[in-house]
Amino acid sequence: MSRELVLEVRDLQVAYGAIQALKGVSLQVYAGEITTIIGANGAGKSTLLRTISGLLRPTSGSIVYQGIELTRVPPHRIVQFGVIHVPEGRRIFTEMSVYENLLLGAYTCRDPDLPQRMEQVFRLFPRLKERLSQRAGTLSGGEQQMLAIGRALMAKPRLLMLDEPSLGLAPFLVREIFRILREINATGVPILLVEQNAHMALEIAHRGYVLETGRVVLSDEAQNLLKNPAVREAYLGG
Repeated sequence: MSRELVLEVRDLQVAYGAIQALKGVSLQVYAGEITTIIGANGAGKSTLLRTISGLLRPTSGSIVYQGIELTRVPPHRIVQFGVIHVPEGRRIFTEMSVYENLLLGAYTCRDPDLPQRMEQVFRLFPRLKERLSQRAGTLSGGEQQMLAIGRALMAKPRLLMLDEPSLGLAPFLVREIFRILREINATGVPILLVEQNAHMALEIAHRGYVLETGRVVLSDEAQNLLKNPAVREAYLGG
């Protein structure tokens, strides 16, 4: 049975001035799957997500989401299509409350099911419910990451993109975040995950891509990448 293609990136090239950050990157994300991108710092992983979400413009190539070409679509329209980006560093509104941050996540789709979506976020992240009136900047790092993901879920994502969700978190919180990502994916939301914790990313992913200096050097089913000697040597500690 053929899989439904949600996102296809074709030969994407992105430059910062004279510096070529992406050099012909191609990848696919399929419905119901977690796709992960692993690679060292500076490989172009964050640049790729920022380009898909419209924050950067490619010099050439295409980004096709459910049949829609995104390369000239403004970021707010891409959000309205359901492509939701949780950036590295969380980027929550620190002076606002947890509740206000969550409401802002739903600004493109205010509709009668807003309370139900809020309850779904609280089911995944019960700590956020306990801290609804608390200023977001006073949350712990792990709670801020939960808030960033919860805010994204309020936008009713049809494709959820996450950039380094485990960054700076204690190991037990990393395990919790990855468990929740699996749970979100089990509801049918495809996920495109950029992550330096390559082992955990490949453990939960269906398919993976290895990015090196702006190029995809390897792609395969995630379980095959976990067993690949070159991947193990470079990213999994041998």
